[in-house]
Amino acid sequence: MPPRDNPTARQIRLGCELRKLREQAGMTAREAAGLISTDQAKISHIEAGRIGVGEERIRRLASFYSCDDTALVDALCAISREHRGQFWWDGYRGVLAPGFLNIAELEHHARYMRCLQSVTMPGLLQIREYARALFEGVFPKLSEDEVEARVEHRMLRQDVLNRAEPPKFDVVIHEAGLRMRPGGRKVARAQLERLLEETERPAVTVRVIPFAAEQFVDVTQTVLYAGGVVPQLDTVHIDAPFRGVHLDAVADLNRYRMQLDFAEEVGLDPAESRSFIHHIARDL
Repeated sequence: MPPRDNPTARQIRLGCELRKLREQAGMTAREAAGLISTDQAKISHIEAGRIGVGEERIRRLASFYSCDDTALVDALCAISREHRGQFWWDGYRGVLAPGFLNIAELEHHARYMRCLQSVTMPGLLQIREYARALFEGVFPKLSEDEVEARVEHRMLRQDVLNRAEPPKFDVVIHEAGLRMRPGGRKVARAQLERLLEETERPAVTVRVIPFAAEQFVDVTQTVLYAGGVVPQLDTVHIDAPFRGVHLDAVADLNRYRMQLDFAEEVGLDPAESRSFIHHIARDL
């Protein structure tokens, strides 16, 4: 099987975790290749996500690496059983950039999510008109077909919150994001009303950082922390200007957990936040 040209973020993560286990065991790629009767180049491709690896080989490698974390090994095996085309976002492959598919994939598999927003609403809580206004403001300008595909994709992502048992979603939004008016006053008000409706979901918690907050919270980046089925598979998604960035290094995960903890501490509590949002919506 030839190497994949565009492995998914999950496929890359599987290979990355196998590499971490090998390095923690002090084993070389050549030694790992010998165990599963392949060559060193193929181990490199597996660890880069460019070639798939079956469940039997994952368990053999884990045993060879003296990994006794059965929950992690089971999670890696589950990723290996996933196939391209089995998820709804695969229908957008070749239509939207890979980053759009990766964020949908990340949200779909998350056990819980924590989000820090600076000047816009979280994608999972946006109304169609608000999302369209955001995409129509992208430079260089997008074609109408591209805008429509992005909007529809964003709306489909929101189904993750409609599951019988949705992931817990904790959101911190800066007041600046509440006062922005993409699409105009009418759209902005409708978006705030939608946000208030979402706060009624048991799985959704919204906190607001007001301008009056005296402790500074760095909100220059939009941060999404997605909890994996095991902590080793936690991932941070940073919304960069031209593409999203996924981080999974232990130091990065720790840093963004602390940032989110601090943002929640500085923000208003959920009841105060709901009242704050209602007050802004009423004045529009």
